[in-house]
Amino acid sequence: MATFLYRIGRAAFRRRRLVLLLWVAVLVAVGVGAASASKPAAKPFSIPGIEAQKAIDLLDERSPDAAGGGATARIVFRAPDGQRIDAPQNRAGVDKTMGALRGTPEVAGMSDPFSAATVSQNGSTAYATVDYTVGSDLLKDSTRDVLEGAVQQGKAAGLTVEVGGDALHAESSVGNGEIIGVAIAAVVLAITFGAMIAAGLPLLTAILGVGVGIAGITALAGVFDLSESTSTLAMMIGLAVGIDYALFIVSRYRSELRLGREPEEAAGRAVGTAGSAVVFAGLTVVIALSGLAVVNIPMLTEMGLAAASTVVIAVLVALTFVPALLGFAGKRIFGRKDRKRAARHAEAGTRPAADKPNMGSRWARFVLRHPVAVLLTTVVGLGAIAVPAASMNLGLPDDGAKPASTTQRQAYDILAENFGPGFNGPLLLVVDTAKSSDPDAAVQAVRHEVETLKGRGVASVGEAAQNRAGHLATFQVTPSTGPSDTKTETLVHDIRSVVERADSDTGARTLVGGTPALNIDFSQKLNDALLPYLALVVGLAFLLLIAVFRSILVPLKAALGFLLSVTAALGAVVMVFQWGWLNGLFGVEQTGPIMSMMPIFLVGVVFGLAMDYEVFLVTGMREAFVHGAKPREAVVDGFRHGARVVTAAAIIMIAVFSGFIGATDSMIKMIGFGLAAAVFLDAFVVRMALVPAVLALLGKSAWWLPKWLDRILPNVDVEGDSLRKHIDARNAAAAPNPPSGDDDRYREPAGV
Repeated sequence: MATFLYRIGRAAFRRRRLVLLLWVAVLVAVGVGAASASKPAAKPFSIPGIEAQKAIDLLDERSPDAAGGGATARIVFRAPDGQRIDAPQNRAGVDKTMGALRGTPEVAGMSDPFSAATVSQNGSTAYATVDYTVGSDLLKDSTRDVLEGAVQQGKAAGLTVEVGGDALHAESSVGNGEIIGVAIAAVVLAITFGAMIAAGLPLLTAILGVGVGIAGITALAGVFDLSESTSTLAMMIGLAVGIDYALFIVSRYRSELRLGREPEEAAGRAVGTAGSAVVFAGLTVVIALSGLAVVNIPMLTEMGLAAASTVVIAVLVALTFVPALLGFAGKRIFGRKDRKRAARHAEAGTRPAADKPNMGSRWARFVLRHPVAVLLTTVVGLGAIAVPAASMNLGLPDDGAKPASTTQRQAYDILAENFGPGFNGPLLLVVDTAKSSDPDAAVQAVRHEVETLKGRGVASVGEAAQNRAGHLATFQVTPSTGPSDTKTETLVHDIRSVVERADSDTGARTLVGGTPALNIDFSQKLNDALLPYLALVVGLAFLLLIAVFRSILVPLKAALGFLLSVTAALGAVVMVFQWGWLNGLFGVEQTGPIMSMMPIFLVGVVFGLAMDYEVFLVTGMREAFVHGAKPREAVVDGFRHGARVVTAAAIIMIAVFSGFIGATDSMIKMIGFGLAAAVFLDAFVVRMALVPAVLALLGKSAWWLPKWLDRILPNVDVEGDSLRKHIDARNAAAAPNPPSGDDDRYREPAGV
């Protein structure tokens, strides 16, 4: 592996203009494809296999007119304080608003609040429902303009008018978060390298990789019917790993130049050694993201595979485009002061002084002196942060989670205040009577059983409506608690229990759907998939790391450390987004349940990123150990050469993810915060403290591998031993009197 990558690095360096043109051509090609690609068709959020989804599918099959599928606007009218909505002047305002919507081409139907009796008991509030023929994503701008104009007419009449539903869906925005994240990354790179060229190169290559990845996803969105949210994760992960992978190769290239290598040779060795770590780090991320497919949720699968493809592109860019740019940069990868210092040493025939102990090596020696104290502090601290994760309440975001300034949120609050908290999340019972001898009796039996729960969670039970064929009936059940309330979850289970009695007597089949039921079933499906997903992803990565590190205990320690950091990150998410701690600092206007996808999503993404740091940091230790260093000195050596770069990489990744905390969409905000917290805890607590403490306690046994396993494992040579032999053989053939192996010009530098 290392020898193969070494040749790729040298070839890219020599043919840098060709490599540059090829990557530009790829970017242009996918850009043209993205610009000319058809927009994917709007498709509903689907979760195969759960009862609430079966209710939706059955309704689509038997009664497509009732199922709808188009966008919906729920227009909420509230009279001025002390007035009734049905007062003549207020009723005129409502009629004027509804009249402005009549004749709109995409409107399928409307309900008048007075004829439909959708007026609150106190008479202050009413609502009207407008159904459209197409989904929200396909609504014309002119249709939305008509709706907004109608609302303004109601407001001009003195009414408070807000619009819920998805017809006026709020555009998600991250503000300047991405730009701020990239700006922080640039500052960190400039401080790390002390040279603008070295700082700008990882940013340039990462932007190229993300550009190719996102354009490719956009170009294929229509072909594979990808959702619009697919590219969000790909942009997050692609930008972060793209910077990190280029950072490690540029750092190794600079180390090789300091040892006196010629630029082409330095580029080859950098790609051969650090590039090997990049390949296996990228593989762990790809495994973790692709593994999301086992959950069998289309949206999650799409996001995982799209992000994995972006990571593959980031790896290819790091292995080819980075050495090509190094060919253009040459020794200017150093700052002017460093180049002048090197020139003075060259004129005097001297070599720079050996590396002095840096912060990384000093920290490693501190941990080696106090391994038990550091280990206990780390485990107890992460455990304390992880405690809130045990009380995590899962759900899906709805209008109640939107910012208070949005019309959807204000409509949600007005309806909850005047019609009850459960009004925004009614349950829909779908009764299949195709196999029942008396369909009407079957429906009434189900309805009777549900009515027994009045006062125990049920606020009201609607009248049943049958389809034209008479073999399907539906009716609404309004809970007395809100959609995300845990009591509503209990009610859903209670309803499913009582309708089973009616179904067993009548031969009908009743399915409980609606938003609350969908949330509950979705969360349960994800919980059931979490352990198999963990087993698959951690198991595959564990086998990969055994081959990389030639050890059993090092990969085991890596996996256990990850579990600590990801659980602590989930605990931090609960503290902020569910409990409301420091919510103002992070712009969280509304606390509530944690997004159902968050645990499994965080596990998948963070596992891949955590293994990045494990591979980069421990590879340097493995390299030093293989080349003769004692176990404790190998730890110090790995930190001396890798800690600064890993620290810079972690800060960059945290900055990129933190940029998404400024998003208006609660899901993106939560993901950004969770990923930033997880990277911080994993990089600075687990990898920088727990890892050296455990390795100090294990000593030489950390690198133990059974002989039978050593024989059957492929030799991936991440430490570059075969590469060194290849270079030594080449030098021996080229020079009659090659320098001795003690010359540090020909000694492999340890660490990334």
